[in-house]
Amino acid sequence: MAIIGAGPAGLLLSQLLDLAGVESVVLERHSRAHVEARVRAGVLEDQFQELLRRAGVAARMDAHGQLHESVAIGRGGHSLRIDLKALTGRTVCIWGQTEVTRDLFAAREARGGAVLDEAEDVALHDIDSERPSVRYRRHGAEARLECDVIAGCDGFHGVSRRSVPEGRLETWELVYPFAWLGVLAETPPVSPELIYCGHERGFALCSMRSASLSRYYVQVTAGTDPTEWPDARFWDELRARLPAGAAARLVTGPSVEKSVAPLRSFVAAPLRHGRLFLAGDAGHIVPPTGAKGLNLAGSDVHYLSGALIGFYRDGDTAGLETYSDRALARVWKAQRFSWWMTRLLHRFDDDPPFERRLKQAEFDYLAGSPAAQAALAENYVGLPY
Repeated sequence: MAIIGAGPAGLLLSQLLDLAGVESVVLERHSRAHVEARVRAGVLEDQFQELLRRAGVAARMDAHGQLHESVAIGRGGHSLRIDLKALTGRTVCIWGQTEVTRDLFAAREARGGAVLDEAEDVALHDIDSERPSVRYRRHGAEARLECDVIAGCDGFHGVSRRSVPEGRLETWELVYPFAWLGVLAETPPVSPELIYCGHERGFALCSMRSASLSRYYVQVTAGTDPTEWPDARFWDELRARLPAGAAARLVTGPSVEKSVAPLRSFVAAPLRHGRLFLAGDAGHIVPPTGAKGLNLAGSDVHYLSGALIGFYRDGDTAGLETYSDRALARVWKAQRFSWWMTRLLHRFDDDPPFERRLKQAEFDYLAGSPAAQAALAENYVGLPY
């Protein structure tokens, strides 16, 4: 089969299929170095961790990833600790998507997997037939790949979703009027747990990649140019949005990487079109507030890999026929959670005073209700596959 995109979804799908004896070819338009260098999310649900273990790519994660038993939610200078372990019996792991991708590339290389980077002008053909094909150009040479199935794991802007015939795809989208300005710095994290902060100046997030590498975000206007934010301005703004204790502990330093990420919610349905199956960001996008993007790609791969293994081993098409419905059921629940956290913690300039008071009441209810905290924790650690 053909897999379009060598991000975590495409590489993980290829690895799981290979372990089950199913051959695949992965096509990626960028270079391997470019893909491995992309800085992305790093909060892994325990089910995604287990999926990496099944794929044989979890050794470094298990050795160096940071298990988190709690998360802090702040608003208006007050902070609330959500004890994930006590409320759910489960934890999350901080292990960057960059590291996941590196481990997957190394695993595919070790097993002799076909991962063709710098594949340009990729075009999908005959996706409604039993023998679809993919045409592409690599290093100046034109090539054609015939296959049984195509998995579109090439992200929101990739060719896979655009290859679905007009009129067969329904989409839902919500574009938020703000973005996240992210900074990576070689400084110790301000806290041993993640801190999500709602503030009248805007949202802020304190995260980390290791004991000496921190990742911070502040809400900015959509379309912001990161060069307009020198390091000193960023640190001053972050400090202003944090609870007093965290602000006092903040260690600043030169930024290693700085970027702006727009926020949107997006779902395309169905995720199956003939022999083309969409997975990950090719089929849906969530705002990063709930840490669900990479984890949803993982659940898609869980459903799709199982369906494909059944198809190739036994000729069973039941899993393929139900893949879209099963994956989307979990996607929409994650969309709801990400939307809720985004609404609760971000500043919306057009919010009327009534809406702002409701958000404060929501936070106050969360602070005083173990049931509400359990619901947040259940969603944060990940709903069951």
